[in-house]
Amino acid sequence: MLIAVSGARAQTNALTLADAKQIAFERNWDLLAAKSGIDAAQAQLIVAKEFPNPSASLSTAKIGNQESGTPLGNGLWERNYDSIAAISQLIEIGGKRRDRQVSAKAGVVGARARFLDARRSLEQGVTKDYVSALLAGENVRVLNESAGMMHHEVEIAQARLKAGDISDSDEKQIENNADIFDLQAKSAEAAAVQARIAVEILLGVEKPKGNWTPADTLEQMVAFTPQVDASQTNGARPDVLAAEADLNQSKSDLKLQKAMRIPDPTFTIGAEHNPPGGGPPVDTLLVGVSFPLPLWNWNRGEIKSAQATVDRNTLALSKAKAQAAADIADAQAEFQEASARLARYQDQILPKSKKVRESVAFAYEKGGASLVDLLEAERADNDARLATAQALADTASAVADLKAATDAINDQTLRQ
Repeated sequence: MLIAVSGARAQTNALTLADAKQIAFERNWDLLAAKSGIDAAQAQLIVAKEFPNPSASLSTAKIGNQESGTPLGNGLWERNYDSIAAISQLIEIGGKRRDRQVSAKAGVVGARARFLDARRSLEQGVTKDYVSALLAGENVRVLNESAGMMHHEVEIAQARLKAGDISDSDEKQIENNADIFDLQAKSAEAAAVQARIAVEILLGVEKPKGNWTPADTLEQMVAFTPQVDASQTNGARPDVLAAEADLNQSKSDLKLQKAMRIPDPTFTIGAEHNPPGGGPPVDTLLVGVSFPLPLWNWNRGEIKSAQATVDRNTLALSKAKAQAAADIADAQAEFQEASARLARYQDQILPKSKKVRESVAFAYEKGGASLVDLLEAERADNDARLATAQALADTASAVADLKAATDAINDQTLRQ
């Protein structure tokens, strides 16, 4: 399957990590859903800023009375019907409108923070899955290389078998080990396809097949390590900022519910038209005000529910801050262990295992080493190269975790 690289807008089977991230930011389903949450929150802010619509009323009384005509005539407007037209407007008092808008604004901030947190988690997920694809591909390369070395030993063993230097069973055992490496390489190829499919799922590919090749290397993945700024607070993490916004919104909702105990008046202005019957015509102006009487309902249930939400969000904020600190500590420990392990494999174990394998292989060709020594050296070198690749992947994954754990956004980015 061809993947569209967003930067160059070209079709290619090679995919860099940067292009994978860009595609995921544009097409990932979960991120798009999080983005729609911002639109929903902004819609609520629009609702909070709108005034309640006025109510218009028109009523006519005395319809159907005998002799409805008046000295002015018997037309609809001249009859002695009592007609009243009025307009009523609800006015919110007690700061309800302000509290509702503050709550809606906090909702927008929270939605943006959750979107940025989803983007942060997506970037981390894409990076780690990309690293897994690289590791799977490196395992395929190492196992194919080991199989190639063993096939070379098979050729040497066949020549020595013809010369009578080794037994037929020794030659068959070398062939079996070469076949085992071949089978392991095939299994690693299947795992590599699965790893690439996992990346495509995060990229929003509708029919993922894993038909692409990573353009980066594990060595490039560990080249950059984010530095942890001790002066940076946990509050800069988008998940923490989302929890803070939720708490601020719930506090505004609590103030709103308390303000709901204050009755909102409805002002009415109208005109009454009453043509003359037995007396002079009466056209009057009506002015009135009405409001509910808070006798039975003091909104205690809603206030208690809003207070419970504030308490819950306070705990959620504390948990988010603790989780952010724990993520940083875990990522630092993970990176230190993986990078130290990688350095030891690259500087000590891998060079030694390669030297031992080459020495034993040379000695075996000359008849100075046993078959057991050869096979053990081949397996040890294969295991060392696989372990080095795993250490590279673990270090790259730790870099991604450390970057995600320390990812910070400023207030301007959150509110833009």
